[in-house]
Amino acid sequence: MLLGLVLIYLAFVGGDRPQDGTQWIGLALSVFGFAGVIVARYTLGRSFSVKAKATELVTSGIYSKIRNPIYVFGLIVIAGLILMLRYPVLWVALVITIPLQIVRARREAQVLEARFGEEYREYRRRTWF
Repeated sequence: MLLGLVLIYLAFVGGDRPQDGTQWIGLALSVFGFAGVIVARYTLGRSFSVKAKATELVTSGIYSKIRNPIYVFGLIVIAGLILMLRYPVLWVALVITIPLQIVRARREAQVLEARFGEEYREYRRRTWF
């Protein structure tokens, strides 16, 4: 967690450019997104895995509103970093990452639906992404 904050800080102060409004917005987005990732990861606890597994259906905390908060907040971090670093070409990376995250979320949904059935379908009906 500390490493992530240090990297965000370095992205903000790095280079020879003065900080302006766009970079401050980027900093706010990055810190907000990073906090969201940490909260989501903490809420998952031992259910977190890199590869889709269905050990437990987590529906509490941030997961009561968003099915894939790590993906959502991760994209917010990336957008914030792009604003801070001012490399417009990085927007292409973000645009490519979004459909990849959607595909990944769908694969995870298939695994969870296969394991938890109607309980997962009900969860999907009451949450976003």
